[in-house]
Amino acid sequence: MPRIPEDILQRIRDATDIVDLISEHVQLVKKGRNYSGLCPFHDEKTPSFSVDPDRQFYHCFGCGVGGNVFKFIQEIDRVTFIEAVKCPARAFGAIARRGRGR
Repeated sequence: MPRIPEDILQRIRDATDIVDLISEHVQLVKKGRNYSGLCPFHDEKTPSFSVDPDRQFYHCFGCGVGGNVFKFIQEIDRVTFIEAVKCPARAFGAIARRGRGR
């Protein structure tokens, strides 16, 4: 299967707000520059899940999971990387093409 060019992946990442995406699954509260909430990947009573909007990255200090928008979609929806790339590309109007032209 052909690789998705890095510039296409970057355009999709740039068009996807990780806070908006994760907020569909986790109730986030602003804490300084970042957001925090209960981790959707393990049971907890005290929020240990952090989202950094500047770096477009999430991390759970309880179970250690972390990543970018694609990794979150893979984990939460249990899909492949390719399927995770297609989700924000469609939802946010970014174009995911197979590197032809431009």
